[in-house]
Amino acid sequence: MSNGVMIVDDNEYVRLTVRAVLQEEGIDVASADSADECLQELKKGFRGVILMDVMMPEKDGWDAIKMIVEKDLYEGNIIAMLTAMGEPDEKMQGLQEYVTDYITKPFRNEEFVGTVKEYLNHLVLPKQ
Repeated sequence: MSNGVMIVDDNEYVRLTVRAVLQEEGIDVASADSADECLQELKKGFRGVILMDVMMPEKDGWDAIKMIVEKDLYEGNIIAMLTAMGEPDEKMQGLQEYVTDYITKPFRNEEFVGTVKEYLNHLVLPKQ
């Protein structure tokens, strides 16, 4: 899948809610419940907007971004943090260039969908 959205969150309710909100607008949505599952989707060819939770067990969102960059899977993606944390913590240091936005939960559906659509319109996919 390309030009879609991947929600990466350990909370199933959040994954289902984001999927429902975006699919209602005709947006393709993949989901991952961990950093490792996110990487697997990227290795399979996903390119698009990644909505990354910060607080996840084992490897958090910042760890996931580090792995994405280290494994050269960043190109063709836009990463936006989607988190309940009001402000980024110190682990964001050095990763700012890879994070396009910091969206806090809960969000307003209309604003959230508009933001995601804007990012989808700005995606530059790698040349095949």
